Amino acid sequence: MCRRVFVEREGEGDALLTPWPSRLKFDPTPTLLSSGNKAVEYFARRDLLGQQVEAIGTVWQLPEVKKILRHQQPDGAWRHTGKRMVSYPDSHYPLVQTWKVFRVLVEQYAFTRQHAAAQQAAEFLFSCQTGQGDIRGMLANQYATYYTGAILAHLIQAGYESDPRVGKGLRWLLSMRQEDGGWTVPIQTHKFDRATVYRLTSEYAEPVEPDRSRPFSHNATDMVLRAFAAHPAYRAGAEARRAADLLKSRFFQPDKYASYHAASYWVRFLFWWPNIVTSLNTLSLMGYSREDADIRRALNWLVEHQSSDGLWRVSYAAGAEEDAASRNANARERQLWLTLTVARIFKRFYK
Repeated sequence: MCRRVFVEREGEGDALLTPWPSRLKFDPTPTLLSSGNKAVEYFARRDLLGQQVEAIGTVWQLPEVKKILRHQQPDGAWRHTGKRMVSYPDSHYPLVQTWKVFRVLVEQYAFTRQHAAAQQAAEFLFSCQTGQGDIRGMLANQYATYYTGAILAHLIQAGYESDPRVGKGLRWLLSMRQEDGGWTVPIQTHKFDRATVYRLTSEYAEPVEPDRSRPFSHNATDMVLRAFAAHPAYRAGAEARRAADLLKSRFFQPDKYASYHAASYWVRFLFWWPNIVTSLNTLSLMGYSREDADIRRALNWLVEHQSSDGLWRVSYAAGAEEDAASRNANARERQLWLTLTVARIFKRFYK
């Protein structure tokens, strides 16, 4: 059972010195430690309680991890087994699938380049980097700023922060900013009809340059900033800070573009898509303060929406799709990983 803790508010003197669980309605640690998920329990002991734990290889040997690794191909990729809808490039489907798997290995199971499977996957991802520096193939031959940022973030987390290919990718991202300092998905800055968009993102076409006068997308900026937040040198840069200021200014507001436009996506915690937790994670790594008004508002939202078992739901958005996602058989596992992430964020802000 979760222990109820007293929640103290900002401005109450010594309250700022209280341990991070005291900022929440319920301490989530007991639920995480008794979850039956060995990886979650391991990281809760290591990251939340600061306990000495076994070597990370213990996690890498878990049955669920071995099951994932069994499907890796000799070239380091994972193959997509569903229906094929995109004709270009040939690497599209293995690129998408490899990044999805690599994300889980790095985010959940703390894989690094010390593991041969991570090395092989990283080399496959790097093989999709262009001479310009971006990871190409997620949107046919179009610039995918947001996916390039997300992929680079996981490569950095896996220990490739000093690799020149990472530096090249980060410099490319800086060159692709809008005039306001944030990022967009370049093709979304133009008013193409649906047929044109489908052709541009499924067949070969020259990449469309962004209309840099258009406003930033907080969804794209969230995903790009993950790479800068993960990098020990770039996270302190003025360019990243400017974009981060833009990002937090849009909390709980609709995006400027049609894709994932609704404000409700801020509280939909599914997969890799941007939300209040992914943004707070980035801002906490970049050294932002809990006293910042935008951040305090987001942290308070999380406090108010915590369940009595100490967990957070995978979605708080209204609608059939979100409700169905919340009822999914894997929802409990997602809740555990989500809650672990939220707890790490609170510990970072209230250390």
